[in-house]
Amino acid sequence: MPLKSMTGFGRAGGQENGASWTWELRSVNGRGLDLRFRLPPALEAFEVRLREEIGKTLARGNLAISLTLKLPVGGADFRLNEAALQRFAALAERAREVTGRTEVLSLAALLAMKGVVEVVEGQGSEEGSAGLSEALFASFRQALAAVVEARRAEGGRLAAILNDKLSEIETLVAEAEASPSRTPDAIRERLRLNLRRIFGEDMDVDRDRLYQEAVILATRADIEEEIKRLKSHVAGARELCEENQPVGRKFEFLAQEFQREANTLCSKSNAADITRIGLRLKSAIDQFREQVQNVE
Repeated sequence: MPLKSMTGFGRAGGQENGASWTWELRSVNGRGLDLRFRLPPALEAFEVRLREEIGKTLARGNLAISLTLKLPVGGADFRLNEAALQRFAALAERAREVTGRTEVLSLAALLAMKGVVEVVEGQGSEEGSAGLSEALFASFRQALAAVVEARRAEGGRLAAILNDKLSEIETLVAEAEASPSRTPDAIRERLRLNLRRIFGEDMDVDRDRLYQEAVILATRADIEEEIKRLKSHVAGARELCEENQPVGRKFEFLAQEFQREANTLCSKSNAADITRIGLRLKSAIDQFREQVQNVE
């Protein structure tokens, strides 16, 4: 099935010139594509390239990307970014004045600020540094491919669940359509029984007038349009299950339309069997809607 989930996990690692690393990517539901990176300070600029690569394969989901990198001894050095340190120190001093607090920000806290201490490559060649970057990127693509495959596999299972729910909805709609309580004669009989319960056995109601009132009630309670729209929504949902592109937002909209028609059907119901069908229909649609939340 081409349908894709938003849940997946991928891990990949490697070694290059004494350095070792591990990528971990975790994907869960999200309204859009939300990327959260945890990269070593020296590789923060690498994020732009990673975002571009992710954007080629994923459309929705919250994706957490983390890289654990161990450089060889002597393979990296640290540098103090004096300008950043001075800015943070000035900000801390100003914040102390504004708030009236007396404590002074410690040197350790200042050094922990992002960008104050920078990791720089050792005395190795630029060629070696470029080689490490390419190796990191290659293994990142492996981890991303694992996420994509996991989301595709989960999407297949999700498609089976959605199709089962659509079949259930389809069956309930057919039951509502075939209900004998929808006929004018059935409505007339219910009206006659209700009037007898109110006025007793001595009720004297013109049969033609009774039939006219039954027709009016049948027209007001007619659910034919709701049944037609529900059938159309089922057909549209089955088509979405076969689309080879992200369809999660379309599914969410369709689930809302399902719910709207089911609510209207219940509100129009003038018979116990239609009400029971409508309630079962709403339950099936709720379950369908829950599953749709995970479609990319």
